[in-house]
Amino acid sequence: MTHAPRLQEAAPSPRLTSPGLLKNPALLLVPAVVFLAVIYLLPLFDLARVSASGTPWWTHFERVFSVPLYWESLLRTMQIALIVAIICAVFGYPTALLIHRSRGIAQTLITAAIVLPYFIAILIRTYAWMVLLGRNGPINKFAMWLGLYDEPLGLLFNRGSVLLGIAAVLMPLMVLSIYSSLARLDPSLTRAALASGAGPLAVFWRVLLPLTLPGVGAGFLLVFVSALGFFITPTLLGGPSDQMFAMHITQQADSITGEGFLQALGVVLLIITLIVVGIAGRLLGLEFIWGGGKLSEAEVQPLKSSATSSAGSRRKLGAMIADAVGWPVLRLLGRLPAEWGTWTVRLMGGFVIFMLILPLLVVIVISFSKASYLTFPPAAYSLRWYEKFFSDSTWMTAFWNSLTIAALSACIAVTLGATAAMGIVRSSIRGKSVLMLLLVSPLIVPPVVLGLSLYSLFLRLDLVGTYWGLAAAHAIGGIPIVVVIVSASLQAVDRRLEQGAAVHGASPLTVFRTVTLPAIAPGLAAAVFFAFLHSFDELVLSLFLSSPRMRTLPLMLWADVNYQLNPVLAVVSTLEVLLVVGGIVLARPVLARSRGAT
Repeated sequence: MTHAPRLQEAAPSPRLTSPGLLKNPALLLVPAVVFLAVIYLLPLFDLARVSASGTPWWTHFERVFSVPLYWESLLRTMQIALIVAIICAVFGYPTALLIHRSRGIAQTLITAAIVLPYFIAILIRTYAWMVLLGRNGPINKFAMWLGLYDEPLGLLFNRGSVLLGIAAVLMPLMVLSIYSSLARLDPSLTRAALASGAGPLAVFWRVLLPLTLPGVGAGFLLVFVSALGFFITPTLLGGPSDQMFAMHITQQADSITGEGFLQALGVVLLIITLIVVGIAGRLLGLEFIWGGGKLSEAEVQPLKSSATSSAGSRRKLGAMIADAVGWPVLRLLGRLPAEWGTWTVRLMGGFVIFMLILPLLVVIVISFSKASYLTFPPAAYSLRWYEKFFSDSTWMTAFWNSLTIAALSACIAVTLGATAAMGIVRSSIRGKSVLMLLLVSPLIVPPVVLGLSLYSLFLRLDLVGTYWGLAAAHAIGGIPIVVVIVSASLQAVDRRLEQGAAVHGASPLTVFRTVTLPAIAPGLAAAVFFAFLHSFDELVLSLFLSSPRMRTLPLMLWADVNYQLNPVLAVVSTLEVLLVVGGIVLARPVLARSRGAT
């Protein structure tokens, strides 16, 4: 995510264009495109068709916008998403600066502290905040120990806890997007500005911030779009007045409603998401979704003149705003010592890291509690809850169900995603941006909308509650992860090695097996793990597509976190953290190669 691939045209070599499957790498895109067209796009189109089945066709949509419950919830959802995006931008920028200015082991540890929580399941991170903010949680206990108040406060089930929970979940997206822009900056620009007599604040306002605005904008939009489809966090942390729009979709899905209205709710949320993405694509380019650059020079060339003129206009406008607003502020702030800025970055960045890591540490400690209820710190420690988890047949059945489904889903996602990445990177076809957009678009579709659309198709195909049905559904979200990781790995491969092998008589398949595959092996391994983890953690699609006989581990967690809180949930969370740590260690080689490629 932090260093996404810059996909460019590959220079064809004589041998790589010889007869065989790899004669035209674009054919490698066909399996993934067909799979997504049938199991992803077709259900979404069918969802739109059913939503317009009333007489007249807008009947169900009129109800959505005329009933205050839904209209107010829609406005509330956009308001919460906007506030969360602002919070993430304000705190994410100093955190990204802290990573950028750190060196050596310190930078590695800070980056790991940001990346690690990003791959932990949303349900687990939300559960951790329920523990932290509870009446007997560590925050209330610490505040009472300091003498701030005598009785525990109700920190849960309000708007503040919802904003905090969603911001904590999505903060890594913002930090990684901004850091990606900072990492691409030429250090000589800031040195030249400082040498010219500009103070640190002036350098930040006139050099650093304008050059990293695309990263800020991309992070802002990714956070905003992701927050639009949230329902797990507001369900667990919010009150009656904090219901978000996606929550109504899940509630309506559980009740008996006339066909059409439920689908209309999903289509409304999808359309709003697409409108936001379309506006963002117009301003930033659709590449902001996967964090990459333009996919080919051929696509960039016709737009160069208009892009240059519009960019010049934006720079002039930005400079006017900076002169009118920024300089008076900078004159006042310029009287402060330069160390104030450094310590602001350290304190705000440290606060973000603390808020991301603290919930995980608290959950790990609670998993070793001897008590029969949630309390922190535990009065005594034992392994009783680990024993209960591994000896409970219900939990273990759910665990093995999730393991089997995740393994099948990872196989599907890696097979289709890796071949599609090869086709994108190595082919010379036009319209790569459109194809890449199709491959990664599941990242922007709200999971509740996707689950709702898949239910009707899977019901007709008798796939609801089956291993292969859930695996195929989870693979829809796994394919974008694989495409981005494998594309980054392929970009780091020296094409001269492949061309040299081809010139010396190796067939295209031999070149791939002996040169390309060993070079991208770390990336493939990371892609396999993260596709597996995506499926293993998937809750929303499982809520729509599972059955009473097919319960996964996230579904068990969801049921328990809604009806009872006990340390068994902390045990599952701890095992998840250990699993993710292992995956990040596995992914380090591909991340390092991606840095070298960019």
